[in-house]
Amino acid sequence: MTGAGEGFLAVDSGGSGLRVVVGSVGGAAARRESHEPVRTGERGIDPRHLREQLAPMVRESAAEAGVTGLAAAAIGAAGMATLGDALRADLPAALHREFGIRRLALAADAVTAYAGALGARPGAVVAAGTGLIAVGTDLTRWHRADGWGHLLGDCGGGAWIGRAGLEAALRAHDGRPGGSAALLARARERFGPVSGLPGRLYPRTDRPAVLASFAPDVADRAGTDPVAAGILRAAARHMADSAAAVCPAAGEPLVAFTGGLFRLGAPLLGPLEEEVAKRLPHARTVPAAGDPLEGSVHLATALAAGDLALPSDGSMLRVVTDITD
Repeated sequence: MTGAGEGFLAVDSGGSGLRVVVGSVGGAAARRESHEPVRTGERGIDPRHLREQLAPMVRESAAEAGVTGLAAAAIGAAGMATLGDALRADLPAALHREFGIRRLALAADAVTAYAGALGARPGAVVAAGTGLIAVGTDLTRWHRADGWGHLLGDCGGGAWIGRAGLEAALRAHDGRPGGSAALLARARERFGPVSGLPGRLYPRTDRPAVLASFAPDVADRAGTDPVAAGILRAAARHMADSAAAVCPAAGEPLVAFTGGLFRLGAPLLGPLEEEVAKRLPHARTVPAAGDPLEGSVHLATALAAGDLALPSDGSMLRVVTDITD
């Protein structure tokens, strides 16, 4: 596939695999998905493994959508900000050789989450699943807060909520203040005898996901258990702190929440909206318009049209134009 055109490529790469959209600006589009995550190695995210997966998906999608040339591409990837050096070094020329792409945006997944939620409007986005990160922009530069992982941060995220819930369960088990009998019962249902919980949890490499699996139990008990409700209120305060740290101070910025954690619903969203209103009275909370893949589509189509308004920088959003071999 060579030559220029109005076609675009949008990619979302994360822990569950790759999602790809190929389409024409204002026209047809086709999607493909892989459930194999892109490998990381000594150079960070492996550009060769990404290309190996991407090439057949792009060709199949382009044929389905009737796209014969790609003008621009946007690659959003988890870890791009800290593990993306090899991608930034290798992908522009490789994608130009393979598909004729001359304009490329390489974005952290937090940026594609922002673009999917708010587009090119000033504001802040809190992205929360197992972890948590907040990203904001005044359209001149990016600001980020948290996203430091479950040992050092991700405060208010799924693993944080789950860990706090299990701590309350263990306090009840011990007879210490601050415990929750309701959460102790739920912990026993989910994990078995809590005396064996450290041995089952600490050796695992997927500890954050295991901790986050208890977050729905905390939310389910929040309506009747004050300890569970207090955990979600504390999570909401942490989220509001991160949103306030990145939100533009001037104007009327927008604030949106995106990610699987918000499927917990009213027990979390209610206190979160209250906390954000306290911290950011000049901002307006809006529903997220789309997810990170739609954010990649936004970046790619804007780049193809030459009107990308979101700011570029060295790590969060690297934009390369006039690519050659």
